[in-house]
Amino acid sequence: MAEIAPGAVPSPNIWNSPQVYEVENRAVDPDGVLAGAMHAIRPWDGADVLDVGCGTGFHLPFFAAAARRVIGVEPHAALASAAARRTRGLPNVTVRVGAAQALPLPDASIDVVHARWAYFFGPGCEPGLRELERVVRRGGAIFIIDNDATRSTFGRWFRRSLPEYDPAAVERFWSRRGFSREALTIRWSFQSRDDFASVLRIEFPPELADDCLREHPGTEVDYAVNLWWRCP
Repeated sequence: MAEIAPGAVPSPNIWNSPQVYEVENRAVDPDGVLAGAMHAIRPWDGADVLDVGCGTGFHLPFFAAAARRVIGVEPHAALASAAARRTRGLPNVTVRVGAAQALPLPDASIDVVHARWAYFFGPGCEPGLRELERVVRRGGAIFIIDNDATRSTFGRWFRRSLPEYDPAAVERFWSRRGFSREALTIRWSFQSRDDFASVLRIEFPPELADDCLREHPGTEVDYAVNLWWRCP
């Protein structure tokens, strides 16, 4: 079994199916809505950027194109190794194995944090948020991207997969911690129905994935997300 950083919570999609998750990464937000919204709040040009839960490093080259330095932290050692291979030609990128609640970084060393679906349910991730507050400099920004289960086709599917999920409680959690919300609508846009089906089957239980395929023709899905952000 691959080395896992202590305290990490398993991610059932990318940890078990990294190649399919790569297909999903390529399909998410082809219009760059998320990047544009973050950059409008706090640009990372010339900044030190942290990608928490970077997985196989899909987003690291994007940030490295403008940032001074990019650090990817990933608790799953095999995925971190894949991220290091992906970025080995980028001298301003470093990948480290570590968990959100014990970041291998010094105090006040980061300007911009990107955490995409790494703090899924809000309550319970307080130790990781304390670590972000420790490592982010004054004038920096923390960006946390999460699902908005109150709207969109994907949001309805998400609620069907986790009926106990309470979006209002999640919103209260982030608001109490001083985060602002920008509600955004992005797209999943797949190259084929086979790609679409493969991703549904790592995101949802088999019966729900099959229902989604029957209900939804084509290869595109409207997808509501929340961009939670805070400038410490």
